[in-house]
Amino acid sequence: MRNRVYLDWNATTPLRAEARAAMLAAWDLVGNPSSVHAEGRHARRLVEEARAALAAAVGALPRNVIFTSAGTEANTLALSPGLRGPSGGPVERLLVSAVEHPSVVAGGRFPANRIAQVQVTRSGVVDLDHLKALLGAGPPALVSIMAANNETGALQPVAEAAKIVHEAGGLLHVDAIQALGKIPFDIKAIGADLTTFSAHKIGGPKGVGALVVAEEVAGLEPVLRGGGQELGRRAGTENVAGIAGFGAAVKAVVQTLSEDAERMATLRDYLEKGLLAIIGTTIFSGDVQRLPNTVLFTAPGLKAETAVIGFDLEGIAVSSGSACSSGKVQPSHVLSAMGFGPVVAQGAVRLSLGWSTQAEDINRALEAWRKLGNTLLREQARNTA
Repeated sequence: MRNRVYLDWNATTPLRAEARAAMLAAWDLVGNPSSVHAEGRHARRLVEEARAALAAAVGALPRNVIFTSAGTEANTLALSPGLRGPSGGPVERLLVSAVEHPSVVAGGRFPANRIAQVQVTRSGVVDLDHLKALLGAGPPALVSIMAANNETGALQPVAEAAKIVHEAGGLLHVDAIQALGKIPFDIKAIGADLTTFSAHKIGGPKGVGALVVAEEVAGLEPVLRGGGQELGRRAGTENVAGIAGFGAAVKAVVQTLSEDAERMATLRDYLEKGLLAIIGTTIFSGDVQRLPNTVLFTAPGLKAETAVIGFDLEGIAVSSGSACSSGKVQPSHVLSAMGFGPVVAQGAVRLSLGWSTQAEDINRALEAWRKLGNTLLREQARNTA
């Protein structure tokens, strides 16, 4: 059996060797990081080293990093009514872009009647004019716009959005879970007030996330209450091994960011050229800036479930859009928000690359696509005969 090819890196990544080593070392520790004895201080040191690593990677202060159980929890913690920025007024409503991750679309702790969606263009980019209109139509708002879309890879104008939001007296939350490790990212440079990350998207373990809060933001209420962990912002004994793995993955990804991004972009362009050789193939968000590793495509008559199975039988792991939505019958909410009908949206297949992806992997994927695509063309010819 041929070795399998993994092209679903946006869903999750392989565990980096550095993260594995850090976690193995942490698992041998017995101390609770809240204990004051030597064993507890040793565990605490691992947590704080990881906190410092993430803070340094994204331009934040370590004391403003809150570790959570996942990106979803981090998003839920961030989406809190009553947050206050420099203007002093608490946010009373939530505006989310229509292409956000389901954990953001759900609205966190905002009631449904205080949530509105910001439209996106046909290319999947946030409509800033619509954002301005919504901000001007009510009290101060928390706005949530992801740095990069998990399905299309489209980069969002978060820096421009931050200026608009702040001028309206609001706050900006940026889900940067897909951006970290793929593109340069600095919280201060883009003006984000709250930013979320996830370890398993950069070669860390599953089950660890983080929320970074800007120095000027106040009023954050914990979701989990109990002990005073994370400076009282997230109760529960810290996952020391997972957090240590997160920190090690952050350090590793920062060291090779530019090199990996350039190589992945070259492979992505090569992949897209081969996909487009099949007549009628469409690359979503192909006309805007995207992550260097992400391709979402479809072709007339293509059914995502069939394509994913077809690729899998050829030894290639791909996804039908977001992994968090796989198994659901309804079309991708991202493509629906972009204006594509259900037939097109249900035929979208995502291929996402990573630091170990090689040209041979892309050739294998294209070989599989030629089989699938040529079958589609033959079926279309029969149907029109």
